[in-house]
Amino acid sequence: MPRMLDVSEDVRAEIGDEEAEQLITGGSAPGGYDCTSCRTPGDSEQERTSTVLFVGEETAVLAFAHAACIPSQVVRVPEEQLQGAVRSITGDSPADSADSGPATPGQATLGVTSGLILIDGDLAPALVVEPTGPIARPGTDGTTDEFLTLLTEQGFAPCGALDGAPAVLPGWSVLMAMGKLHAVLQPGPAGSPVSWWQSHTPLQVTEGWRTAANKAKSVVVFAAPVGVIGQQPREDLLREALERAAAKGLLVAATMPLAGT
Repeated sequence: MPRMLDVSEDVRAEIGDEEAEQLITGGSAPGGYDCTSCRTPGDSEQERTSTVLFVGEETAVLAFAHAACIPSQVVRVPEEQLQGAVRSITGDSPADSADSGPATPGQATLGVTSGLILIDGDLAPALVVEPTGPIARPGTDGTTDEFLTLLTEQGFAPCGALDGAPAVLPGWSVLMAMGKLHAVLQPGPAGSPVSWWQSHTPLQVTEGWRTAANKAKSVVVFAAPVGVIGQQPREDLLREALERAAAKGLLVAATMPLAGT
């Protein structure tokens, strides 16, 4: 039975006309699916459905989404991130509600918390980054915490108040795949993005956060030194902690485009 599938020209170019036609005619497309954007069930026999192709260096994964959520598209992701997404789908990796990735080899790790933060009267999807220990300048054996200085040199802006969204940081992005948070990417030496922070297992976010991020197509990333923000059980308390950090001059921020869905 023909499916109500949207296959973009970019997706068709990647998978070929024959595979695209098999999808549309129902030969290789599932009827039911979990939307890769909102993670709720969909039915390609009953509603418009987008084909979303995640492409790495060696791996490609075809996923499906409600056409009302996102259009059919090709999403380029680093191979290791795509492999992590595949493991999460097949169940080879345990679910995790919080995770951390490397800041600098041999140094502290970065803890990342997601939340909706009220900015200019709107709830903005945000990530709050706080190391587990002091971050020294790479290549030195000092113990001085230069986390904020290093980020400022990368283009993060000092945040004195939460009264407006920070400027977009060129070359940086927040990577979502299969509805989960995978990494914060920064420009690499060869021009290709590399992971600044990478989740060891895909990080689950709330439906509200995911919806807001997909709508805004961007995420506000805050960062503070170790011990400044702490673990906050509610988003209102997280905002209060951010406001205290801003008032003390201990907060930097940047807006980053959302990569993936």
